[in-house]
Amino acid sequence: MSASEEFYETVLTHFQRIRSTQWSKIQLAGDWLGQSLANQGWLYAFGTGHSHLLAEEIFYRAGGLARATPILDPRLMLHEEAIQATYNERESGYASTVLDRYPVKAGDVLIVASNSGRNAVPIEMAVAGRERGMKVIAITNLNHSLAWPTRHASGKRLSDAADLVLDTCGIEGDAATRLASFPYPVGSPSTATGALLINLIIVAGIESAVRLGHQPEVFISSNTNGDDHNDLLLQQYRSLNPHL
Repeated sequence: MSASEEFYETVLTHFQRIRSTQWSKIQLAGDWLGQSLANQGWLYAFGTGHSHLLAEEIFYRAGGLARATPILDPRLMLHEEAIQATYNERESGYASTVLDRYPVKAGDVLIVASNSGRNAVPIEMAVAGRERGMKVIAITNLNHSLAWPTRHASGKRLSDAADLVLDTCGIEGDAATRLASFPYPVGSPSTATGALLINLIIVAGIESAVRLGHQPEVFISSNTNGDDHNDLLLQQYRSLNPHL
């Protein structure tokens, strides 16, 4: 088996583990989201480093919710000063400052993604969300998180700070494929598994909202005939979403 075939099989295995071990929690997350949408609530998502990709996954895309906002901060992302961002995500006291920029309210849903679950900013973002009455869902790699000590003074990991924990079912260190005559593992499944979990929550949330008699607003592809449809949503929500 080639290394690329092995990585492909690894990702499939992680997907299957999510299906067999996380399904009831995904449905619960969907119920929370559906209830929030039915009450005119919002979905927010946050992550640092590569996990910020999962925050962007909820945002402004075909089939995605109009009432969905990523929580993004350049100091915690990789496109400007990636090395410094690694240290910034360990900074205690910063998460609330970031969350203050967004019009979150009680009843909204917040997804916080962190593969390691051990750095201060994601942990404190989950705490801050719960303090503001949000339902907080963690997406994390428990095999890695539980193998390493937290960097937060409270002794908590992200999995201790959320209302609900979804496991990406990954491995310690994330990189999952070994090559002959090469000393380091390569290929990290966590973005793929995290994106799967994000989209499963959204699909389940929309399904739940429809069961409650609510029709959530979603974008359609701007590369089909979606411009007029999407423009109406953008006009409605531009003032409520700082990234539009």
